[in-house]
Amino acid sequence: MAGNKTFTMIKPDAYEAGNSGAIIKMIEEAGFKINAAKLTKLTAENAGAFYAVHKERPFYGDLVKYMSSGPIIAMILEKDNAVEDFRKLIGATNPAEAAEGTIRKMFAKSIEANAVHGSDSDENAAIEGSFFFAQTERF
Repeated sequence: MAGNKTFTMIKPDAYEAGNSGAIIKMIEEAGFKINAAKLTKLTAENAGAFYAVHKERPFYGDLVKYMSSGPIIAMILEKDNAVEDFRKLIGATNPAEAAEGTIRKMFAKSIEANAVHGSDSDENAAIEGSFFFAQTERF
């Protein structure tokens, strides 16, 4: 059974470009409730810890540098079938391959600077949400 919570963050490129409001509007219009939200800036150490699963990949260093380059907005979202529905809303990792009307098609600059992060499973949504939010911060 699919869960009803997922984790996302608006990445530095989208925040810097002033797209946060439009992205949040799309999220809410798609039926997601924002249970927690936080504007923050990752240190290189925190970005490295968050993306530790990619540590052995060649893009890891660039990813850590990029994700610690500016503010992000971390959010816990709620909706039935949250992970799958959110992945559809954001579109493919590569914005050139993302469907029309998706967040990444509309706001991403590249595969790396792809506007938003979205959890890929219920398990990862819980882990990623806990990275940014204490249990008491969630509504």
